[in-house]
Amino acid sequence: MDFTAEEIRVLGCLIEKGATTPDQYPLSTNALLNACNQKSSREPVVSYTERMVVEAMKLLRAAGLARTVTGGSRVEKHRHVLGEVWSLDDRQQALLAVLALRGPQTPGELRTRTDRYVSFDDLTAVEETLASLADRPEPLVVDLGRGPGQSQNRWTHLLAGEPALGAGNWAVAHDQAVPDQRRVDRDEGRTPASRSELEARIIGLEARVALLEEAFGLPGGSA
Repeated sequence: MDFTAEEIRVLGCLIEKGATTPDQYPLSTNALLNACNQKSSREPVVSYTERMVVEAMKLLRAAGLARTVTGGSRVEKHRHVLGEVWSLDDRQQALLAVLALRGPQTPGELRTRTDRYVSFDDLTAVEETLASLADRPEPLVVDLGRGPGQSQNRWTHLLAGEPALGAGNWAVAHDQAVPDQRRVDRDEGRTPASRSELEARIIGLEARVALLEEAFGLPGGSA
């Protein structure tokens, strides 16, 4: 799963508007463009062109995740079909949309920011829904661990693939769970020749130190 930033923004907007403004859904191309470029509830804020949105919709249609229809006014209208294709319920779609539109967040932030979409009784319900998205054969979200000064773990979507190294504590946990090959080579794969080379360098350095001590009459020298 490796969607572009434009596809993810468009998909998130389609989920959001379908849940929060059903009377205006499906969205026209202009309404979808405005939703993508919306300055509130977006991170980062973007400035897409109509062409970018149309191209993103084309890719989402090819992936089978969105559809475009022409109504009586011949205006094209766009909608997502995640519920059908990925078998996602309203809660799962809401969490995925907010993560797509606003980046990594804690369960508490997600509960607050999905309030316009659906209702979660408590944080446990949010965490259970996140777990259901993470435990799929092809996970849609991942737990990043806690960020600095945070009391809750942060979660992010996997629509663009695995998070980049350094994102939250996920990279540390992942690095510990799957040892880096270079570290294995360094710690376990040394050859006797590399050890000998290191020992020779140490002996050489010790000899140079001894010469300096002798030249300057320092303790340890022969003067």
